[in-house]
Amino acid sequence: MKNKIKKKLIIGFSIGDYNGIGPEVLIKSFSNKKLFKRCIPVIFCNPKIINFYKKKLNIQIDIFICSNISSIKENVLNIYSTINNNITIEPGTVNSAVGEYAVKSLEELFISINNNKINGIVTLPFCKISIQSKKFNFPGHTEYLLEKTNQKENIMIMVSNKLKIGFISGHLSLKLMINSINKEKFYNKILIFINSLKYDFNIKKPKIAILGINPHAGELGLLGKEEIEIINPIIDKLNKKENKIEGPFSADSFFGMKNYLKYDGVISCYHDQGLIGFKSLFFDEGVNYTGGLPIVRTSPDHGTAHDIAGKGKASELSLTNAIKLNIKILNNRNFNS
Repeated sequence: MKNKIKKKLIIGFSIGDYNGIGPEVLIKSFSNKKLFKRCIPVIFCNPKIINFYKKKLNIQIDIFICSNISSIKENVLNIYSTINNNITIEPGTVNSAVGEYAVKSLEELFISINNNKINGIVTLPFCKISIQSKKFNFPGHTEYLLEKTNQKENIMIMVSNKLKIGFISGHLSLKLMINSINKEKFYNKILIFINSLKYDFNIKKPKIAILGINPHAGELGLLGKEEIEIINPIIDKLNKKENKIEGPFSADSFFGMKNYLKYDGVISCYHDQGLIGFKSLFFDEGVNYTGGLPIVRTSPDHGTAHDIAGKGKASELSLTNAIKLNIKILNNRNFNS
């Protein structure tokens, strides 16, 4: 929405894998009534799913089944969907029918935000195996949204109160990762990260650390030359434009020595390099944010967790933080527009 947002923000949710913990943590999050004061939630799914988990978990929460987005109400879980699939809910079970439903929920969610019916989106986790089909051949939410919003590049950012870490490469094998990293991609990803810190997180002059690709950041070329040939020239180029970029740092000691506390943001070269550190420190509270999109999308930093689905064991903290961060970024973007 391009106009100044004066009313309570409308946040849309794709249901993800309804046999996983997504519906459970969603209901738990909004069982804290204070969250309703900050947004109006719209869940894109069959009301049978929400009612099933309400009953199973014995959580009292009001829902409203709306025929269109314009009829939503405050202080309730608004349920909207045109999907008429017959569904069977079996917590902990993985099957393609559930994956197909998760994709349809995501598609409805995107249509609504693309038509300015909602302000921001939160995607609940789906199973990457069960979603795959001829119609949906994306590795995950991010790649789907990248294509749908006609963006060439984005950056995955994991967020906690003490650490914001962006990733040059995402869900790639190590073999493919090293071949995918080049100067142009590295440079563009960091630019997106810088702009996101400035405009989404309202950090006007972010100080950023970059982790090296190789062990001990290459040991001056002894253990790899990527730091010398790719990272160092990019740091020099960015700093000539009045940025504050430091590194490359050896990843094995960076987290243990809590050096991340000295920076507004950190760049990780690949998935596990940064996520091992992030999740070791902030597993229950972290949020996945997609930087570089024209829409605001957040999600919890966990997966479907089928092993504990429907048992009442799942923590809602990550999802609650994802909702709050979505609202915060929307307000920051509105303020900085």
